[in-house]
Amino acid sequence: MTFDRRGRHGFFIDGALREPTGSERVEVIHPGNEEAVGSIPKATPDDMAAAVAAARRAFDEGPWPHTAPAERAEMLSAIADGLEKRLEELAWLSTAQNGMPITLARQSQGIEILRYYADIARDVVWEERRQGLAGTGLVRRTPVGVAGLIIPWNAPSLLMNKLPSALLAGCTVVVKPSPETPLDTYVLAEVLDDVGMPPGVVNIVAADAEVGQCLVDDPRVDKISFTGSTAAGRKIMAGLAERIGRVSLELGGKSASVLLDDAPLEAALPATMAGACLNNGQACIALSRVLAPRSRYDEVVETLGAMVGSLPVGDPFDESTFVGPLLNARQRDRALGYIELGKAEGARVVTGGGPVPGRDRGFWVQPTVLADVSNDMRVAQEEIFAAVISVIPYDGGDDAAVAMANDSQYGLSGAVWSADPERALDVARRIRTGTVTVNGFTYDVGLPFGGFKQSGIGREWGLEGLEAYIEYQTINLPDGL
Repeated sequence: MTFDRRGRHGFFIDGALREPTGSERVEVIHPGNEEAVGSIPKATPDDMAAAVAAARRAFDEGPWPHTAPAERAEMLSAIADGLEKRLEELAWLSTAQNGMPITLARQSQGIEILRYYADIARDVVWEERRQGLAGTGLVRRTPVGVAGLIIPWNAPSLLMNKLPSALLAGCTVVVKPSPETPLDTYVLAEVLDDVGMPPGVVNIVAADAEVGQCLVDDPRVDKISFTGSTAAGRKIMAGLAERIGRVSLELGGKSASVLLDDAPLEAALPATMAGACLNNGQACIALSRVLAPRSRYDEVVETLGAMVGSLPVGDPFDESTFVGPLLNARQRDRALGYIELGKAEGARVVTGGGPVPGRDRGFWVQPTVLADVSNDMRVAQEEIFAAVISVIPYDGGDDAAVAMANDSQYGLSGAVWSADPERALDVARRIRTGTVTVNGFTYDVGLPFGGFKQSGIGREWGLEGLEAYIEYQTINLPDGL
């Protein structure tokens, strides 16, 4: 099955595809074979400025911020319906752009998030009278304003972690996808047009980091929500500090799967492997550190190595594929470089450790398990963004496991495994990470998601995801009103 590979023209600005201000184009390359799957215009600062102007005008002069929340919820439902009708196309585009296995791509379009926020609109208290110490006040949830939504290349559908809540809050938005993975947003633009989204409420300009910085720096933008690397997040936060711009950051991770000494390995290791190799390892929530008690270390290494070594690696459009290619040559070389660094630091390659044999085109790295890793090695502390798993032994019981799990600049995801769920829960409470699962690897859009430490600021999903796009207004009322 294939879909339209023709070049896309223009950017979705003020409710229509607007001709680009520049003449250059950017090819979108399939990482499995290095063939072009489409192209888009190369954005300029003028393109981004036009999108910001449209969003600002739509917020200041348009109806959207003043539309009843129930009507905004109906729009979210209509968008979900429109995207669902084109699910196979969206999945195909995801796989074509970044090599995400097609079975995962079908599950990862975020349509359920649109429906979730449409459903909770009626439960949110948008305005309430509240008794203060000296009188009565009206406390209102109001939109933060114009929101810039910056989306990463590893999962362009992560836009749905931001867009539904921003729209329900009443914000207008400028979406900046990566120019390496922009094609699915053209489908979104067509759906927005079909459902009658007011002009300027959603504007989409795929752009590189330089033009994206124009979005961050524009004083007409009230809020930036960014998903991407911790290094880029630092730069964005520093830029917004000058004008006290609002910011949410969902950044990197180096999450631990903590195996206690009674962990049921028959359940823990398959789930850990899936969490580590999710999206070819190109996932901020990846369980890339496996902490194993010394008494069971050899068993864990041997079993996990055999499992990872038998994973189906290949064409991401093949329904049986579990691990596909990395995005580009830069990511491939980065992953291979980290494996060599790990070996130089004293780590042992149990399985994988190099390019995928027989793949002359594309950006392929074997799923890899490294043993004899200590938690101070760079392969244990730095995000590799590939299916490279470090298995790290610990001594000293649960306290030692907690200390090692917390010995990281990151705190985004994690799992704790024990035959005694209460024991695992006690350990989970002590781990400084945004989401941790007891005896599993689970995420729920109805519950808040985000990071501790350098994994980010703020939360997506749940009611907290809506709060990210809310400003509270208090109106003090005179007696009798």
